[in-house]
Parts: sequence; structure tokens; C-alpha cells
Amino acid sequence: MKVTSLDHLVLTVADISATVAFYTEALGVEVETFHPADGTTRHALTFGAQKINLHQLGSEFEPKAAHVQAGSGDLCFLTDMPVADWMRHLEGKGLGVEEGPVSRTGATGPLLSIYLRDPDGNLIEVSNRL
Repeated sequence: MKVTSLDHLVLTVADISATVAFYTEALGVEVETFHPADGTTRHALTFGAQKINLHQLGSEFEPKAAHVQAGSGDLCFLTDMPVADWMRHLEGKGLGVEEGPVSRTGATGPLLSIYLRDPDGNLIEVSNRL
């Protein structure tokens, strides 16, 4: 028995609108609003074949993580756009790069990465495979 891939993950956030604005404007992801069978309205960030479901802090959907907290994530996103271009793009958006470019190791090999923070303080890594 073994799993084969990650379908989605959940980020609990203090402000869904601020989170959507950051990820769409800074990282170019798409936002999806969907309505599951329970009748609720939910939001997700989509890119490639993956998505990040968003839960509003204090109004999380069940079941949920045992210790819900905004700002505890550490996510690495892969891109084909050079990290130097990302640094210029982020600077143009008024977003500072906290660290990088630095060499790291990803799931399939070496990376060149930069780091920044989203509105909740989650650590965001944007990386090129080397």
C-alpha cells in the first residue's frame, strides 16, 4: 500500500480575501469558488493539477486539523520563470524577498529558491529546478 500524489492541502487563513489577493497577484494562481454537497461556499487556489483549499480561521470546515492556526505553513512552489525575474516581479508588487536566491534540495533534486511571506506569515518558497 502506498499513496501516489498529493491532491490538495488546506491553509487556514485570517482573511480569505487578503489571501486570494496575495496568491493571485503575487504568484499568478487562479481562485476557484466551489459548492460541495454540504451546501457551503468554499474557496481554493489552483495551479497546475493542484489546489490549496482555504479555511477561514474560526470557521473551519470539519473535519479539520487538530491544532488549527493561521501562518504555520511552509510551502514550496516550482516555476519555470527564473527566480531573478520573480525577485523583480515581487519588488514591483511591493513584496520583499526574505532570503535568496539560495540553493536547496527539493523532492526530485536541487533547487534555486527565494523566500517571502504571505499575509498570514506562511513561508513561501519559489523555486527553479536545477
